Amino acid sequence: MNRGRVSDLTNLPNVGGVLERELLAVGIVTAEELRRAGSREAFLRIRGSVDPGACLHVLYGLEGAGRGPRDSAAGYRACR
Repeated sequence: MNRGRVSDLTNLPNVGGVLERELLAVGIVTAEELRRAGSREAFLRIRGSVDPGACLHVLYGLEGAGRGPRDSAAGYRACR
């Protein structure tokens, strides 16, 4: 999980405590790791091992976190 590294994930738009815990649980600890993995991969990891009920709003939020806009239409368009 975190392995002593400090997470900067909650500094990103759309990432609160719950999503941060889910990202940490799937091995994504930093904003850069989230950007490298991409929103789709992060979503699939979360849905596959942490929260099988994760909905598309999580995916859109992850896309917004990587791009910057908060819960945005840009995230929706990018994920379609």
